[in-house]
Amino acid sequence: MTYDVVVIGGGASGLMCAATAAYRGRRVLVLEHTKKLGRKILMSGGGRCNFTHMHNTPANFLGANPHFCKSALSRYKPLDFVELVDRHGVEYHEKTPGQLFCNESSKEILQLLLTECDWAGVELMTETSVFSVTQATTGYYIKTSRGQFVAPSVVIATGGLSIPNGGATGFAYEIAEQFGLAVTSRQAALVPFTLQPDLLEHLKPLSGVSQPVSVSCNGMTFSENMLLTHRGLSGPAMLQISSYWCAGDMIEIDLVPQLALDEWLREQRHDRPKAELRTLMAQHMTKRLAQTLCDLWGFEGELGQYSNVRLQEAARQFKRWQIKPSGTEGYRTAEVTLGGIETDEVSQKTFEAKKAPGLYFIGECLDVTGHLGGHNFQWAWASGHCAGQHV
Repeated sequence: MTYDVVVIGGGASGLMCAATAAYRGRRVLVLEHTKKLGRKILMSGGGRCNFTHMHNTPANFLGANPHFCKSALSRYKPLDFVELVDRHGVEYHEKTPGQLFCNESSKEILQLLLTECDWAGVELMTETSVFSVTQATTGYYIKTSRGQFVAPSVVIATGGLSIPNGGATGFAYEIAEQFGLAVTSRQAALVPFTLQPDLLEHLKPLSGVSQPVSVSCNGMTFSENMLLTHRGLSGPAMLQISSYWCAGDMIEIDLVPQLALDEWLREQRHDRPKAELRTLMAQHMTKRLAQTLCDLWGFEGELGQYSNVRLQEAARQFKRWQIKPSGTEGYRTAEVTLGGIETDEVSQKTFEAKKAPGLYFIGECLDVTGHLGGHNFQWAWASGHCAGQHV
């Protein structure tokens, strides 16, 4: 069974690539090993799919080569995908500046892609395991549980290792290494932190409490909400900084980023000397959080009794809370995989492997990892679209 293009992986980048190629008149087959196409799309954004970020730039991505993503992102921009969304009548809203979500359901984005594939004439095949990809006289043989296919162009769009119960595997890395492409070390990213047992014991009763914070690690800072959970720390701020954290690193949390706390506490000591620190801090966070942290750090008694040094210690603790996470929740809950196929191995214009003509790699499997908020979907659309124009 011969096709012009075989796309392995029926997720965001794969479906975008397939439709783009088929509209060029290519005969395209998409192979997906799970029962459902686009499972990660369906799971995203709390079921409403944060499908792009209007302020997307190359600065929103990590990778060994920060310049690699520039070409694709400049050729397929957020407005290009928004135009597609508008054309299909999908209603959406801006949840926080730049982040676009469906009003109703993630299913609408998946249906948009499936409709595009249908109109373009793409063949879709689910529950099809790929056993091997080998070179043919012209192109590649793809041996599967439904027989063997051959195509001059094969696109690997199987994603990374994040969310294995959604069908994630290391297939893309295996194929890359088979054809001599280098693959960087990988780790879970955009993922919640777990905490050391002694700290977790103090914080566990606060599960569900949220607090606006600024969190820093390895020279990067994010100012968003932190969420305390029964396992550790989550929320947008923690997910973002997890991409910059390595095992053994400290993270530093400013619990009141908008407040000059040292100065404010001095004023409070003068104006309300009989007030306790926990009572005052409850003006800037939940009462439970303020009380728990004051107990944890041993700040008791009336503020009028605090010396200047003690007051500075309190301010420093709330402004520069240093924690060494025990780890992360891993790929099970990670939104993306950090690292992947080295981008120097792939053309930034076509996404074709330099050592294997006709073999393309797109999406999350590459060493390109976006920030939270729709950037990774924009990378999927951009890389899929650009490869689809050349396969």
